[in-house]
Order: sequence, then C-alpha cells, then structure tokens
Amino acid sequence: MDDFGRLVGDWRLHWSGLTPDGTWHHATGELHVGWVLGGRAVQDVWIVPGRGEPGAGVPPLAFHGTTVRFLHPDGDRWLSTWMEPINGRVRRFTGRAHGADVELLSDDEEPWLRWRITGVRADAFTWSAETSRDRGRTWVHDELMRAERLVQPH
Repeated sequence: MDDFGRLVGDWRLHWSGLTPDGTWHHATGELHVGWVLGGRAVQDVWIVPGRGEPGAGVPPLAFHGTTVRFLHPDGDRWLSTWMEPINGRVRRFTGRAHGADVELLSDDEEPWLRWRITGVRADAFTWSAETSRDRGRTWVHDELMRAERLVQPH
C-alpha cells in the first residue's frame, strides 16, 4: 500500500501540458490524497489550474478529477479508475511498482495512456503522462507535473 500511501497529504502542483498545436501550456494546481474505503484504497483529487487561477474550470486544458486506487488481492498490481467530469472522461488503469517508482497503464481504449510517478520523496514527486495512438509501439510525452508537499505528514 506504500506505493500510493506515501502520497497521502496535500500538494501544490506545477503542471505542463502539450497543447494540440504542439506548444506547452503551464499552470499551477492542487492535489489532495487520502485513505478511503476503510483504508483499503487511496483517493486523490486533482485540480488544475488551481482554484482562483487563470483558466480554472475551462476545458480542455483544465482538469478537475479524482482517482480511486486499490491493491489487487494478489498484491502484484494496483487497480485504478480516473474520473474527470469537466472533460467527460473515465479511464481504468493497472499499476505496478518498478523499484521506488510506479507506472500505470490504460490500454483498454484508444488512445493508450501511461502515467508514471517518479522521484518520490517526503516533500516532492514527479508525475508524467504519455499517450500512444499505435497500441503502445510509440509514446508521446504530453504532461508533466512536479508536486511539492504543503504540510509534512505527522
């Protein structure tokens, strides 16, 4: 459970995303992570741009969504569902630890999505996203978030 449990808390996000015209857009946002369902799952709430920031709540670059993740009973993978009402998205992911990092893959619909959580420390981590339109043969890096913890856990 530590793969995602270590992220429990509140975070400030520095987000960069690739726009359809090939330029990078930047925004700040917030992330709130906590235990749910009797401690059996981790839920996170992502708000980019953050409340009161320019572009907040304006699709398609804004995303306000939530993920619920739980460890499969066999303990070898995470099952995860992302819900993003502002852009009308729901995606299922399967995640696995790779050393200290975590990779989540959504390959049950097009385009495929791959999310990575890397460089996790008590006060920071990096989240990156890639998209594949050819069933995983090639990937385009299209999002990057650097997270800074707002308050240290007790």
